Amino acid sequence: MTSIDLIKPHFRVHRGTILLGLFALMLVDLLQLLIPRVVKWAVDDLTLYRTALPGLLRYGAYIVCLGLLIGGFRYVWRRCLLGTAQHLEENLRNQLFAHLQTLSAAYFDRTKTGDLMAHATNDLQQVRMAAGMGMVAFNDAVVMGTAAIAFMLAIHVQLTLYVLIPMPLIVIGTKLASKRMHRRYLQVQGIFADLTEAVRERFAGIRIIKAHSCQGAEAARVGAISRDYIDRNIQLTKVTGLFFPMMMFLTNLSLAMVMLIGGRQTILGHITPGDFVAFISYLGLLTWPMMALGWVANLIQRGRASLDRIHGILSTQPQIADGSLAVGRAAANGHIAFQGVRFGYDPNRRPALTDLSFDLPTGQVLGIVGPPGSGKSTLLNLLMRFYDVQDGFITLGDVDLRNLPLRHLRRQVCLAPQEPFLFAGTIRDNITFGDPRVNAAALERVTHLVCLDDTIAAFPKGYDTVVGEKGVILSGGQKQRVVLARALLKDAPVLLLDDPVSQVDAATAARIIGTLRDLSGTRTLVIVSHRLSAVSFADQIMVLSQGRIQETGTHRQLMARGGYYTDIYQLQEIEDAL
Repeated sequence: MTSIDLIKPHFRVHRGTILLGLFALMLVDLLQLLIPRVVKWAVDDLTLYRTALPGLLRYGAYIVCLGLLIGGFRYVWRRCLLGTAQHLEENLRNQLFAHLQTLSAAYFDRTKTGDLMAHATNDLQQVRMAAGMGMVAFNDAVVMGTAAIAFMLAIHVQLTLYVLIPMPLIVIGTKLASKRMHRRYLQVQGIFADLTEAVRERFAGIRIIKAHSCQGAEAARVGAISRDYIDRNIQLTKVTGLFFPMMMFLTNLSLAMVMLIGGRQTILGHITPGDFVAFISYLGLLTWPMMALGWVANLIQRGRASLDRIHGILSTQPQIADGSLAVGRAAANGHIAFQGVRFGYDPNRRPALTDLSFDLPTGQVLGIVGPPGSGKSTLLNLLMRFYDVQDGFITLGDVDLRNLPLRHLRRQVCLAPQEPFLFAGTIRDNITFGDPRVNAAALERVTHLVCLDDTIAAFPKGYDTVVGEKGVILSGGQKQRVVLARALLKDAPVLLLDDPVSQVDAATAARIIGTLRDLSGTRTLVIVSHRLSAVSFADQIMVLSQGRIQETGTHRQLMARGGYYTDIYQLQEIEDAL
């Protein structure tokens, strides 16, 4: 599949509208070519003194009527052709967003957000311009150019041939410039993505920049990328800046030849003054098609470069997808098992998990603890199948995760991540994900379970309070409880909680831990926590170190062994007492 294949279906679907627009555009071009004929009649009649005011009024009426028809048909072609280009942009944007949602977490680990934003904005706009105005300019170059030449030939063949001498030079210049423009447009679009990412990242971290008084340094970094972007644009302008003046020079050269040769033919009586004026008018109309050749090349090269970049994303296949053995049946229960699991993010570094095996029966609670970097969050990511294991296998309800459709798997398993993410909507929308089927009673129940109900009641608009970008008006603990309420609201048999009480005070943490203890037996829980009191009630507690299981057992068993778990638990007890 090539990049052009992305837009072919759109043109096939809208071919009726496009043909109507092209027909209206051709009528506009032909009607514009009739105006010089009316001017010719008027000039010839005035030169020969064979017209009066009624005749001039008649010619004026002809031009007014032609103007009205041109205006009407111009509205039609703009509505059809430019409207179709707008729909193309919309379809490509929806297609791009839908495809991005299928790509794996690893893709977003290595791709800048600013690059994706540039694809979804600037690149799509360039494709729209190429498909809309590019089609219009190409049609004008062909239809109006051909018709204008035909009218000029009807007036004087030899003079027309002289005028057309620069045309081969324009074609050659266009061909030579096109490849250079395409290459430099690709470079410009790439730097634009870097600039977008740099600005987005600094806006997102504006509080950190202010806190460290780094405004000058960060402005200098953005300025350096901006200068690079300007330099790339100037390199592009060196091509386009020569191209368009060359077109104008060749057009004016044709006009000079008309004035010299055509003026002489008029003096000798070979053509009438009206023909001379009409010929100049046709040359003026021919100027736009000649210029349109350059503009079309400009638009198409820019649009092609952008379409190639979009095609690069759409041709990327997700690493995590439904396999050929995927079955549509539901997992029998919340039984989770790891068998010899190994996984690493980078083949050149130590694996995040090595030879990991454990069995968690339905309805039981597994607590996972360990120092930072021991692989705790990675284990949850594998359970959500954000990544696939490299060795071994994971089963849910005795079915390998790779044999469960992704949509079905993620209905069975719900994750509350360590870093709470909120959308710039209301508290209600962030808990329910905008699902209108969630009733008020269910919403109030989950917010009470995570000790968020009093906080919400303190806001004047309650659940309809807008939290701002990334939940900026909420504290870290409040955001964490919103995310936890979101997870509890989803009736999934398996619940994964990554440090669910890390940002709340001890009293609130105790109440939330009580809620989690009450869920034991009704859902399978996997709780990662640095606060050991959050997992002390678990049926199993697993201590990870450097991706391996260091020790496992119940709270009582681990405390009796006097290892890592015992040391950390006692330190936290002293901290809580203080």
